[in-house]
Amino acid sequence: MEYVRLGNTGLKVSRICLGMMSYGDPDWREWVLGEDQAEPFVRHAADLGINFFDTADVYSAGVSEEVTGRLLRQVFPVREDYVLATKVFSRTGPGPNDGGLSRKHILAGIDESLRRLGVDYVDLYQIHRWDDETPIEETMGALHDVVRAGKARYIGASSMYAWQFAKAQHVAELRGATRFVSMQNHYNLAYREEEREMIPQCLDMGVGVIPWSPLARGFLTGNRTRDGQRHTARASSDPFSDSMYADADFDVVDALVEVANGRGLPPPQVALAWLLHRLGVTAPIVGATKLSHLDDAVAAVDVRLSDDEVKRLEEPYRPHPILGHG
Repeated sequence: MEYVRLGNTGLKVSRICLGMMSYGDPDWREWVLGEDQAEPFVRHAADLGINFFDTADVYSAGVSEEVTGRLLRQVFPVREDYVLATKVFSRTGPGPNDGGLSRKHILAGIDESLRRLGVDYVDLYQIHRWDDETPIEETMGALHDVVRAGKARYIGASSMYAWQFAKAQHVAELRGATRFVSMQNHYNLAYREEEREMIPQCLDMGVGVIPWSPLARGFLTGNRTRDGQRHTARASSDPFSDSMYADADFDVVDALVEVANGRGLPPPQVALAWLLHRLGVTAPIVGATKLSHLDDAVAAVDVRLSDDEVKRLEEPYRPHPILGHG
């Protein structure tokens, strides 16, 4: 395993981050694994050298945080040996203030997340989306106070427009407040719109890029076909994914399979290898419901693609509408 700094910080994270959305309450999503089933994945991740774990308050309606906290304490007896990230924004209750990025919700949200996780602090506290209803000055001030209180070491952001991210960073700088150190965005071989503005901006600002859905919610692993077949439980119950990828994207999958076959490697490993070596990418957030998913992800760190292979992988790409910001 390789370890790199998260953006311009001194925080060292593994090149692969294990996304914990797949672990929690199976009643929330049929493909989610319960705690007993999830335990081998966290243990195997640690054995492979993964020290970076990402969850959110909304996953499994909070149960993911509970499971994540318990499993990490079992596998890592020393708190400083792992890097824990969670998120705030999504609605977590029926009240008018049980969502968004108001000062009220952020300060309540961090306390609830820490309680569920069973820790005194998180390493990275991220805003899950942009909040059009709250002034960014209020949000950045509240996040700064979370850091000053010792409840988070760093703050990060997730999918938004580049101008929004620039505005948030500028507001923090003007006020002498804590700035975002990471951007968790939607980026993979089948969706590369982030290359236009967000990733160049992150490079300019020294912000680490930790993409979500690096395998396009299974699309790049062949979990669906052109004729509409669905090969996994998630592919059969994920209408959001159906709206994200179009028929033309199967050309990308075909190129991926061709390159992977030429190297004698699984397609997911090649797709992750491409992403891992894109400029600015720190650590893709990988979901795993089979132990082999983790093996493929970690093996991808050492795969080097030739210029010709990269060209063949990228050639079929077609521009997309902006996705994942809502």
